[in-house]
Amino acid sequence: MAGLVYFKKTVEDADAVVYSFGEDASEMTRQLIVDKGNRRTRSGDGGIDYSFLKASRKINSMYEQAGEWPDCGMSAS
Repeated sequence: MAGLVYFKKTVEDADAVVYSFGEDASEMTRQLIVDKGNRRTRSGDGGIDYSFLKASRKINSMYEQAGEWPDCGMSAS
């Protein structure tokens, strides 16, 4: 069984980046917030599950490679 998660940056300010994410690109109803200072993530709804962790890892990986927060992306496994 494949695992897919899509994400899209919705807000960025000096302290944080907010992404919407979900398992369907047309229904990214959840929210992931990245603290720019320590690169820690938290869930907008408090739910920490496989999709949240997958999106968090991919966002941080893309940031590490490019040196900037990605506008959008996906992770598949």
